[in-house]
Amino acid sequence: MKHNIKITIILLSMFLLAQLIGLAVIYAYHPVKMPVEINGTMQNVTTNPLPYGLEPPEVKPESSLISILFAFAIAFTILFFIMRLHKTYLVVLMRFWFFAVIAIALGIVINIFLRDYFINSAVISLLIGAFLSFIKVFRRNMILHNLTELAVYPGIAAIIVPILNLPTIIILLVVISVYDLWAVWHSGFMQKLANFQMKEVKVFGGFFVPYMTKKQRDKLKQARLSKSARVKGKIKSMKISLAILGGGDVVFPIITSGIVLRTFGFVPALIVIACSTIALAILFLFSQKGKFYPAMPFITAGLFAGIILGALAA
Repeated sequence: MKHNIKITIILLSMFLLAQLIGLAVIYAYHPVKMPVEINGTMQNVTTNPLPYGLEPPEVKPESSLISILFAFAIAFTILFFIMRLHKTYLVVLMRFWFFAVIAIALGIVINIFLRDYFINSAVISLLIGAFLSFIKVFRRNMILHNLTELAVYPGIAAIIVPILNLPTIIILLVVISVYDLWAVWHSGFMQKLANFQMKEVKVFGGFFVPYMTKKQRDKLKQARLSKSARVKGKIKSMKISLAILGGGDVVFPIITSGIVLRTFGFVPALIVIACSTIALAILFLFSQKGKFYPAMPFITAGLFAGIILGALAA
């Protein structure tokens, strides 16, 4: 097991909670039919009640998949080259990118609670989201970071779910899983990106839980009892362990369960969530300390199992 049982349970709990929140957010923004007068006749038009002009365009899911894959490819290509050439500019760019995305995603989620009470609920929600995003990105607080992550990925998923369907998300999961394998085990790009985010940008896209091993805790106890300045100096420079789960490993399962929710219903979506959580738990159980593993292939296997079981249960 890569992490101790306590840390593993914390990561799994945050993953599961994010999935359930995501399902609730996607349900809250389900498409609604509204009577609209067109050419003198009343017709029912399906609309998506997302704020900030984020209603999905009238395009086929297949076209959306191509656009998403193309955008991912362009973004990672640009990021790869900028990381090599202009580190300072990249840090500034990534911080403001994180700030904007987090503010909008949080605004989408907060708006669910305010829209029945305030006329300008979307604006108020965005201001609250921007405030939390500013603290998260520019002031750094571990507890706030992980708490807001629980809402950020549901907000992002709510934007993407309406433009995809079941076949397109299956293709997307396969592509992302293959890329994850290459980026972790072949190029090491994911490790470099995570390290860059933590050390340079000071913001990480995903859950992270710092903790000390038993050996480190014993050293800390000895240092507290010691009067030696040298011993206490070593403790200050001691590196602690860090358990992380990337944002992509959280948001793609939410998107998948959201699409299953709209395709088959609530129970099949819960089955998908259960299967993806079990798959992640298996990865944590059999992974080894000090080694890096691509989570998406394992999670994707769980998602596919959940889709099959969910379809049978529908």
